[in-house]
Amino acid sequence: MAKTIVVKQIGSPIRRPGIQRQTLIGLGLNKMNKTRELEDTPSIRGMVAKIPHLVEIVEERG
Repeated sequence: MAKTIVVKQIGSPIRRPGIQRQTLIGLGLNKMNKTRELEDTPSIRGMVAKIPHLVEIVEERG
């Protein structure tokens, strides 16, 4: 079974650079307090690390 993480959006993309907005969309997030369960890969971890002020890791499974 693959390891997964639950990512929650905690910040608004309003008045943020376009690359940060695109990173949120790439994670499947677009509204405040929305959560997504994603596979725990280095690319996903890197995307989360790029925008730590907009998202948080709620839970790690697996």
